[in-house]
Amino acid sequence: MATGGIANVLASIPFQAQWLYVIGVIFFIFNMCLFATISILLLMRFRLRPGSFIHSFTDQFEALFIPASLVSLGTIFINICEYGIPHTGPWLLYTMEAMFWVWAVAAVLASAGIYLILWSTLIFPIHTMTPVWVFPAYPLLLTAPFAGNLVNSAVKTGQMELVNGLSIAMAALAVQGMGFCLSFMILAAFIYRLMTQKLPRDMQRPGVFISIGPSGFSVAGIVQLGRLAGDYIPRENFMGPGMTSHAAFIMKLVSSLLGLWLWGLAVWFFIVSVGSFWKYARPEHEAKIGFQMTFFSFVFPNTALITATFQIGRAFDCRPLEIVGCAMSGLLIIVWAIIFGMMIRCVWRRELLWPKEE
Repeated sequence: MATGGIANVLASIPFQAQWLYVIGVIFFIFNMCLFATISILLLMRFRLRPGSFIHSFTDQFEALFIPASLVSLGTIFINICEYGIPHTGPWLLYTMEAMFWVWAVAAVLASAGIYLILWSTLIFPIHTMTPVWVFPAYPLLLTAPFAGNLVNSAVKTGQMELVNGLSIAMAALAVQGMGFCLSFMILAAFIYRLMTQKLPRDMQRPGVFISIGPSGFSVAGIVQLGRLAGDYIPRENFMGPGMTSHAAFIMKLVSSLLGLWLWGLAVWFFIVSVGSFWKYARPEHEAKIGFQMTFFSFVFPNTALITATFQIGRAFDCRPLEIVGCAMSGLLIIVWAIIFGMMIRCVWRRELLWPKEE
């Protein structure tokens, strides 16, 4: 997810250059290789350890991260729209349009299914609550960014007439609204937990960054779809005779203002998330956090904030905001490299993803 998110950020940078595109393609291909490798290793685990597949659905920790497989696939689809469609024939555009509908249905069913299993088999005390509880809703939150990049690629390649852009946009908004509202309600419980139980424990604290994702991904997708409304809205008799031009402008205006509103929420959660680690920067603090896979929460949700920042900057023609997004992109790539290096080191030293840890 984090690697695909970096590729998405690089494709979203408004100041494009050939070397930037090449780096984005490298991250895109590397992400697909990681996805294939991890999928094979998971299948081997389920084959060699009978019962582990079913057990993962009722494990308090693993069950929350099952949707990560679908989210990873969603980032690959978004990257294909960004890096693949502009350089291939119409066949890939048709394929990704079909994948969008499959994705939308799978996201809704997976999210509802995982939550039903959790609510039927497990109990999560409020004092253990972190934004990780939102994670089963994350597949829903990638629907609008997927649709936005799909429509944008069709527009860039002059193939908008080959896809049903209006249906894609309307379905994406419905599913995105579903995911955001669900996430917002769960994050309200997180605020209650903070008021009554203080910040999460040290090992759980990286998960606080997940709270950035719901509003960040919603902004990135909704603002992009609103900006492109004039390209996919029917040119005649949309919502009444002579309303097409008005409807396109209204959708662009409303989506931009709504995006700005939600972008502020994402920034607030980012400040809170960074502030929750302030104590580790103090010289007198001696405790250290051992590496866990949740450290990638430092990266993936922040890719949503950065792409949202680019979309807001473009919507309001705000060059300083786009420059801030570029600076954040550079810092995020450095963070990704550090965390990925720490992961390789821990796996090599048998401190992570090793049988004794299960």
